[in-house]
Amino acid sequence: MSDIIQLLPDHVANQIAAGEVVQRPASVVKELLENSIDAGATNIKLLLKDAGKALIQVIDNGKGMSETDARLSFERHATSKIRTAEDLFNLQTKGFRGEALASIAAIAHIELKTKLDLQELGTHIKIEGSEITLQEVVSTPTGTSLSVKNLFYNIPARRNFLKSNQVETRHIIDEFQRVALVHPTISFSLYHNDNEVYRLNASNLRQRIVAILGKKTNERLVPVNEDTDVVQLTGFVTKPEFVKKKRGEQFFFVNDRFIKNSYLNHAVNSAFEDLILPGNYPSYFLYLTVPPNTIDINIHPTKTEVKFDNEKVLYAIIRATVKHSLGQYNVSPVLDFNRDAGLDTPYNFKDKKVSKAPQITIDRDFNPFKSDEQKSISFPYKREQKQDWESLYVDIKTPEIDIKNIEVQSELIETELFDAKESISKTHQIHRKYIVSSIKSGIVFINQNLAHQRILYEEYLTHITVNDAMSQQLLFPLDINLSKDDILLIKELRSDIESTGFLFDKIEDEKIVVSGIPVAINESQVISVLEQLLEDIKNEIPETSFSQIDIMAKSMAKSLAIKNGKTLNVEEQESLVEDLFSCKEPNHSPFGRPTFISMELNEIDKKFDL
Repeated sequence: MSDIIQLLPDHVANQIAAGEVVQRPASVVKELLENSIDAGATNIKLLLKDAGKALIQVIDNGKGMSETDARLSFERHATSKIRTAEDLFNLQTKGFRGEALASIAAIAHIELKTKLDLQELGTHIKIEGSEITLQEVVSTPTGTSLSVKNLFYNIPARRNFLKSNQVETRHIIDEFQRVALVHPTISFSLYHNDNEVYRLNASNLRQRIVAILGKKTNERLVPVNEDTDVVQLTGFVTKPEFVKKKRGEQFFFVNDRFIKNSYLNHAVNSAFEDLILPGNYPSYFLYLTVPPNTIDINIHPTKTEVKFDNEKVLYAIIRATVKHSLGQYNVSPVLDFNRDAGLDTPYNFKDKKVSKAPQITIDRDFNPFKSDEQKSISFPYKREQKQDWESLYVDIKTPEIDIKNIEVQSELIETELFDAKESISKTHQIHRKYIVSSIKSGIVFINQNLAHQRILYEEYLTHITVNDAMSQQLLFPLDINLSKDDILLIKELRSDIESTGFLFDKIEDEKIVVSGIPVAINESQVISVLEQLLEDIKNEIPETSFSQIDIMAKSMAKSLAIKNGKTLNVEEQESLVEDLFSCKEPNHSPFGRPTFISMELNEIDKKFDL
């Protein structure tokens, strides 16, 4: 029998490795930005074209590379970060495995220009599918400029799996924000199709958060700070009154690396227990510094999952620290029955000095037992008194009324204590959650929330696709502050969002002005409905115009449907039942859950052994 096992060619092995490291353009952005940070750059510029599919270029002012290092950096497992296996447990840098550039070079066209600080000339290299096509000396500034063009050009199947430009752009912005949030002392800028999206100057952590998420974020932040032998914890959480319906603004960083950890996320949420309603989520930006040998960051190719040695201890510290910060700044209630919270000094006035003492003016000669003439000498204000008040009633004649000539019309009103016929309701509400109605074969149980979702979904879908959605004009337009990526999303989908009934007067860099809202919502619901709508669009990743409209209709229906726990009168119950069974697909909610269940008479009879 002949041998069947053989070694893969290098270009095939590189393409397989690229599948783990490079999943989409955002993966390339992450790797290149981290390389620039490891190179000591203080100014990093990211240029994109067509959501990174045509071009991803990162320009930095780092220390650059020599000619030999520039050539060797595209070889597999070539790294300057580790020398032995023990170094994997004492990492101080972003990248370390030496796979990123080799994997990217296997599936794209690469152009590299780099120069060391003390050298006059730098190195220019071009690579196509792991093959070096050009290497020459070039005049270039100190640092590195690396361009990735035509991503997945030699793997058409992988390129076909990429999403639309707006979806891929949102993923890139997410990676950009994660890197920028953890390095506030580095200047970052982002350009997409020659349009400036972000320009972040070097600053402190609070200023960087505000620069990314908007100016209104500053007043919402509560500092968090704790230093223990196990972990050093710094960062910010938002006040409970500014919680959101989405989880998007939740960031954990460990040793300057963004991570995802549901266990530690639960620790923060539990600190807000009894301060926020279910279904709401606080925003937080928490930075953990732990000894490198207590974590393992090499358990996932994207390095966003981290394994801790003492996870339970970290949970307790994070929960206690966040809870303490909320109480320290009078955000959470304090158990003190004798304290008047209205007299507390705000924490931003804690160290403020009094510039001038208040003055009080009093009349020291005031004597309540003096006559009015005596009082007026020292205090000239005197209340006027009306003299001869009896004269007001002189010459007033009371008219005589002849009661006998007055005619009074009376009307006999007959009332009954009980109606002659007692109305029999067709529906009944159970536990303010289910509507029970009788049918020919038995009874039906209808979930009022899911049923109303189906009704609203079909109504919105009809309004958006067939009819013009009704909109109510606001007397005073609403100013709503949003993050820059949310603003970009609204700009891209403005016509579709306005087809639901929203009208926008202005869309600025960090603010939108809403002049009209759908008829079915109140002014107080606008912010929550818009936030939920944007979050659903991001999570569902719409590809076509119809899928965007479908997501919008689902999101609006979910936000505005009658909630379980609301009491409905008989008319509302019957109207809901009639509207449900008038729908095209009454059996299921827009999200595939059953809207009702039925029970036949024979099933009920069996319960009674009949």
